[in-house]
Amino acid sequence: MLPASLDEAVAALAAVPAAVPVAGGTDLMAGVNSGQLRPAALVGLGRINEIRGWQYQDGHALLGAGLTHARMGRPDFAALIPALAAAARAAGPPQIRNAGTLGGNIATAAPTGDALPVLAALEATLVIAGPGGRRREIPVSHLLAGRELLHPGELIAFVRVPLLHAPQTFLKATGRTGPGRALASVALVLDPARRGVRIAVGAVAPMPLRPLEAERWVASLIDWDGERALAPEALAAFGEYVAAACIPDPVPGPDGEVAALPPVVLHLRRTVAALARRALGRALS
Repeated sequence: MLPASLDEAVAALAAVPAAVPVAGGTDLMAGVNSGQLRPAALVGLGRINEIRGWQYQDGHALLGAGLTHARMGRPDFAALIPALAAAARAAGPPQIRNAGTLGGNIATAAPTGDALPVLAALEATLVIAGPGGRRREIPVSHLLAGRELLHPGELIAFVRVPLLHAPQTFLKATGRTGPGRALASVALVLDPARRGVRIAVGAVAPMPLRPLEAERWVASLIDWDGERALAPEALAAFGEYVAAACIPDPVPGPDGEVAALPPVVLHLRRTVAALARRALGRALS
């Protein structure tokens, strides 16, 4: 099925509950090729122009779920939401970036999805299209955490992102040269209006993690009315704070002894600490 509008797509999904929506198909086809997925039917979203661009709305950007990584990586989009553009450019080789979409990244909810920590740090919301022209909004974090699920016949239509007009960064470590799946990723945004720092860590857990205490602590150190600079020691402490919150020490055993972290986990924690430190340093500079 190849609907030409959101309402047609929703109607098709409602008529065939087992149907799977597909835009770029990068994750779907990987599942099909590996034998893990056998969709009863597909609803193609490639002809729906209304979800392939973006618009401004009350201090937010309303992003179509059909935006490709390649489109989000261009300079005009980077001027709008720099961290999301950086994540899009790091999403993989050109063939993946040209096909993969923002909505697909969210719907698949793979822990290594590059857009996910950015959307979590920006506290983005999803506009869900449903049968009968219904629309509802949910925080992206609720969907990723499984607290809210898409109902039969519903589709991620848009992503509403606050325009902060402030520095934001995205960094990831892949363990090899060039774009690839993240071992760990970090998205950090400054929110001067609320005098806040928001950071989300991706790929180390099933969903992006927000170390809220670390955010509040470092925000209290920043001179929001001045140069917003921090000493290297404060940046390093922030990185360690974030890493320990996301990858905590093992729970003490019955004898009170705490086992050491396995080397691979310790390396991952050090990687997260380095990414968080660098992300904050770049945002403040």
